[in-house]
Amino acid sequence: MSGNASKLRKGAWGSDEDTLLRRCIEEYGEEKWHLVPQRAGLNRCRKSCRLRWRGEFGEDEVDLMIRLHRLLGNRWSLIAGRLPGRTANDVKNFWNTNLQK
Repeated sequence: MSGNASKLRKGAWGSDEDTLLRRCIEEYGEEKWHLVPQRAGLNRCRKSCRLRWRGEFGEDEVDLMIRLHRLLGNRWSLIAGRLPGRTANDVKNFWNTNLQK
């Protein structure tokens, strides 16, 4: 673990941070998340920035995810392929944290 990891800000995002993140994504795009915190001037980890940008799963996404899971099981990459902007890991983590019963 890097020495700077313990100094990263955690918890709720402020509106000033959201503005910095939005400006960074508008200028550089949604790739190279490892560069986003530095480019944006944020004291957050890249995962936090990525998750904040992608936002919460919408009700329509959750409904589709449930239907696809019934059909495909734990084939996360196939499910994610039907949810634009979501990765297989995003879908799997959301399922295991919020929907798995």
